Amino acid sequence: MPANQASAGHLLRLIRSGQATTRGELQHATGLSRSTIGHRLDQLFGAGWLRDTSSASSTGGRPSARLEFDASHGVVLAVDLETRHATVAVLSLDGAVLAQSSAPLLISDGPEAVLDTLARWFSPLLDRAGTEVSRVLGIGLSVPGPVDWSVGQIVQPPIMPGWDGFPVPARMRQAYARHVDPDRGDIPVLLDNDANLMAYAEQRLHYPDCSAFVLVKVSTGIGAGVVVDGEPYRGIDGGAGDIGHIRLHDAPDALCMCGSYGCLAAVASGGAIAAQLAAAGVPTASGSDVREHLAAGQPDAVRLAREAGRRVGGVLVTVVTLLNPGVLVLAGDLAGTPFLTGVRELLYQRAMPRTTAHLNVVTSQLGDLAALSGAGAMVVEHLYAPDRADIRLAALSGG
Repeated sequence: MPANQASAGHLLRLIRSGQATTRGELQHATGLSRSTIGHRLDQLFGAGWLRDTSSASSTGGRPSARLEFDASHGVVLAVDLETRHATVAVLSLDGAVLAQSSAPLLISDGPEAVLDTLARWFSPLLDRAGTEVSRVLGIGLSVPGPVDWSVGQIVQPPIMPGWDGFPVPARMRQAYARHVDPDRGDIPVLLDNDANLMAYAEQRLHYPDCSAFVLVKVSTGIGAGVVVDGEPYRGIDGGAGDIGHIRLHDAPDALCMCGSYGCLAAVASGGAIAAQLAAAGVPTASGSDVREHLAAGQPDAVRLAREAGRRVGGVLVTVVTLLNPGVLVLAGDLAGTPFLTGVRELLYQRAMPRTTAHLNVVTSQLGDLAALSGAGAMVVEHLYAPDRADIRLAALSGG
């Protein structure tokens, strides 16, 4: 292994992934000497990032100490921002929820007001978690719109007026410094599309061996997250998976929130079904209201959810034919039995048997925690990526 591929940060990656968890295994994997391995591990122990766990099996003599990432040395803040409410959580570095809170929050109020409100929620939440502010290592935001990952900006979001191109990370840092910790104006802030983060979390936690994975979220809008070989696939500028705006040939008069006509989201999203139910005399204002109707077995809601599933299933025929995923997860307000049944009907009816022979179509296991879990994991993976970890280690040691 080249020297620049065997820094302390790279050793940490080997340990976190389980590829090498003893000093001997690290020597074998990197070709480094025992003393060099020891020096670099001392850096990781000194930062509080590693711990020795129970002894590993050995072939004789004193057993080797097994090394493990120490997730207790910090926390991250995660935000799941929806169109009408938001959930914030304090997460441990291994993803455990230490404290969580949800409240109404209108995304249409604009980024300045929304980010300031979120920052004001953080301090009480940290108190509930019993966590000192100094232990917060980063903030992850899940948002219901396309995100250009390379620059950390939301790009032309159909349901987020005022957010296009807004400097979310910079303003979130400012709000955090103003309301939480005046000494942390440089706290890392990362954001991504909600479906991407939900897919990332579901794949990591429940389908780690699935190399091609798709999640479809159907709530106010419709979006998909794709994970290939363990990494989210975002496209060139964050537009991958925006299936809610695929045009349907038989719905030319359906006006979408994006301003176009005939989009899948205009006829099959939670928002579209809410409008249909309201027009039929069933009081319904949003996708979350549709969810409540489905839980109560309201007949019109059940019928419309199944029809929406068939609509979405028709589009997913193309998606699964193109990507050949092993798992397709349905999530969001509509992701119950009627919608799942509708998706399966069209998908298995129209896709070639070869395409679906090894496809598992299921609903989300993480449910409402999926976006929060994905946002937390996004921050942790950023902080402890080899190059970033080495920079942080150097800063901690004063180098």
